[in-house]
Amino acid sequence: MLDAGSLRSIPVREIVLDTENPRIRKWLEMYKDPTPEQIYLALGSGSDDESESSTTFEKLKQSIITNGGVILPVIINKTSDGRMVCIEGNTRVAIYQDFLAQRKPGNWESIPALVHDNLDRGGIEAVRLQVHLVPPRGWEPYAKAKYLSHLRDVEHLPFDRIMDFAGGRQKEVYESINAFADMERYYRDVVPDDGSFDTKKFSGFVELQKPGIKESILAAGFGMRDFAKWIFEEKIYPLNTVRMLPRILKNEEAKKVFLKDGARKAATVLERPDLSKTLMEADAVQIARALNIKILKLPFAEMQSLKQDPGGESTQELVQAYENLRDLLEQLGLTPTAV
Repeated sequence: MLDAGSLRSIPVREIVLDTENPRIRKWLEMYKDPTPEQIYLALGSGSDDESESSTTFEKLKQSIITNGGVILPVIINKTSDGRMVCIEGNTRVAIYQDFLAQRKPGNWESIPALVHDNLDRGGIEAVRLQVHLVPPRGWEPYAKAKYLSHLRDVEHLPFDRIMDFAGGRQKEVYESINAFADMERYYRDVVPDDGSFDTKKFSGFVELQKPGIKESILAAGFGMRDFAKWIFEEKIYPLNTVRMLPRILKNEEAKKVFLKDGARKAATVLERPDLSKTLMEADAVQIARALNIKILKLPFAEMQSLKQDPGGESTQELVQAYENLRDLLEQLGLTPTAV
């Protein structure tokens, strides 16, 4: 049976990285002294130290600096010959060691650690499996947004500090906080009681923050309370069909169907774009290359036209393309830094 270990503060100079970890071994073989970022990448771009796949190495470093250290202890195996081997938290240890070498202001001499004495191979694998196969449960999006809203509106923390806590993209954090405010103000007003307040509908209010959505609702003569009622009555289902509202509300026939039977049926009324066979048969890279050229050569007048009609069909097609491309890049692990 695995012992509970003891919580200690361990000098980082005494800690050695886990050279037997198969994810990090190749980097230790390729580089005599791999950088903390190389170790982080070897460990799966954050899976060793963070449950959020969107957390980047730079954000992990910034979080450590902001908090003056790590919050969760690393896990150490003290071997029979006295070596302190880090079996979980290699990136955090490497960052501490790097800060120490650079003489970065702060206390980086020691790191909180849960120390086990002389674990055998089975014990080491048990620790790894528990950390990676049974990770901490992530916050429900509504609960996370509520907390972020509290930090901004009650604690009055600067937004850059909130970002250090939250991680992810700045735009998404803004959307999450604003979505929480809209849901509390409008959705709570239309549900008959607290028992009917479904926090799973939160993603619909996140979609509401996308460019052109609110404008299209207002332009069609409706308001945010109408939107909340559509969500409650499941006129908008699935919730990602919020993205289609600009097109639905501009089309009289589609709007009538939507108000009677919901967004899914209204979508069938909308005209489908006439795409040529050549365009449909092109692969994603060819289309991306063509889109890049088109954007670079986009006439100023056309750009202004798109800007002046954020809820228009053309603008919304671009927004949808952006969302889909961003999701694809995230799946490929190539997410660019976004604001």
